[in-house]
Amino acid sequence: MTPADLSRTVVRAVRCAVEDGELPVDAVVPERVVVERTRPGGVGEYATPVAFQVARSARRAPGQVAAVLARRLEVSDGIERVEITGAGFLNFVLRKRSVADLVREIHSQGIRYGCAPDSDQEQDQDQDQDHGQGLAVVPTPRTELRARVVRDVLLRIAATQTAEPAPSAATTPTIAPVPAGEGDVVARFGVDAAAWAMLAVAPHESPVFAGRLLAQDESNEFFRVRYAHSRARALTRNAALLGFESAPGEAPAETLHADTVHADTLLTDTLLRVLGEHPLVLEAAAHHRAPERLVRHLVTVADALLDFQCDVLPQGDEKPSAAHRSRLALAEAAGTVLAGGLTLLGMDAPERL
Repeated sequence: MTPADLSRTVVRAVRCAVEDGELPVDAVVPERVVVERTRPGGVGEYATPVAFQVARSARRAPGQVAAVLARRLEVSDGIERVEITGAGFLNFVLRKRSVADLVREIHSQGIRYGCAPDSDQEQDQDQDQDHGQGLAVVPTPRTELRARVVRDVLLRIAATQTAEPAPSAATTPTIAPVPAGEGDVVARFGVDAAAWAMLAVAPHESPVFAGRLLAQDESNEFFRVRYAHSRARALTRNAALLGFESAPGEAPAETLHADTVHADTLLTDTLLRVLGEHPLVLEAAAHHRAPERLVRHLVTVADALLDFQCDVLPQGDEKPSAAHRSRLALAEAAGTVLAGGLTLLGMDAPERL
């Protein structure tokens, strides 16, 4: 179960509790439930305040509503444990997904991984590139440039979530313009880098256009994301030269270097966690009208992939093994998530960099 699946599962639990009479028939069933990762020191992995949403219309205390929902949710597939904290917060521990299951899901869905099943999102790379070129060719007033970039990205993100209406004048957040002293940021930094700076902070905050946007090194988050994507593609090409392809699996530890097994497991777990959270990030970015959440997530995915990718291919006299094929499949999945995220931001995902 992904975090986004959990959100939909909670909605179904509320609806079934009403239909079965455990909650009053006039209790409001929310169309969407906010599920977010618990803060450090909190209980479980994810939490939701849904009981507070339902309690008023159900004319019951949030703790009572939470107890009803917890009984239903604790027997759901994919949920390891449900706990109630405070006045009625539901906290969840999900069953750990296998490497193979997550990788197969990402490979099967491609850059649509994270989109709601019935969404009409069309992630058309050519259209996104045309949009970017339009910024470079058509003069745009400074006060309108960022608004146009942010609104276009919000429309694309919202389209990945069936329950999320497209942003309108009433729902689009206040968007601070490019600061007056920055001049023509598209000419200085290029279309994609300028857009990255505009999207990297909350819409109401002023974007920062630092010189590092042009740096081709780890100091530049935009570069790291695009470089990580290109590294994933390079791993596939290099594996082909060595005579093997990816295959989702569990990467048997005994085939890895004995002195790096623990570190390797930590890197694998980190990459799995951030890839598994991608659907929840898209859902939260759509709900909160916050494209910066996707930007931050792509940086996290890129950093996890760059740490992980060093041991994907055989080294020295090693022969390709099941572990290498599995690790390559996981790296390719990370590259797919980066490509999908960059496409939603209207940016190029380079094969080589």
